[in-house]
Amino acid sequence: MKNLCTMLLAAIALSVTSCGNNTTPDSGSANTAKAAPAGETIYKNNCSTCHMANGQGVPGSFPPLAKADYLANHEQAIKMVVKGSSSEITVNGDKYSNMMPPQQLSDDEVAAVLTYVYTNFGNTGAVITPDQVKEIRAKY
Repeated sequence: MKNLCTMLLAAIALSVTSCGNNTTPDSGSANTAKAAPAGETIYKNNCSTCHMANGQGVPGSFPPLAKADYLANHEQAIKMVVKGSSSEITVNGDKYSNMMPPQQLSDDEVAAVLTYVYTNFGNTGAVITPDQVKEIRAKY
């Protein structure tokens, strides 16, 4: 029964995130002041269903983004948003195996949403640029 519930949650999350409202930030989205509002909107529309509005995730199902050790590797975080993953990951010592669908976001949008995540939820305050996203997208 637990496995069925997990699969149902994953299916719902996939349908919600794959049809999220793409809000394109201003062309200067690398600027934290401009990226923050756009990043917050993108997060609410594409990420909060699984990772929750406060970034705490759902224990056992969807990993937290709040104070997440997984985010220490910027390339890994960018790749996860751009390419998605069906592999098991470990975040803050807990294993998660639900699928993360690739997000249909532009480089500017990925940079804005990750900058929002990095500057909120008790994270490092890092700024991700569209150029970093473009480089990682091309690499994988």
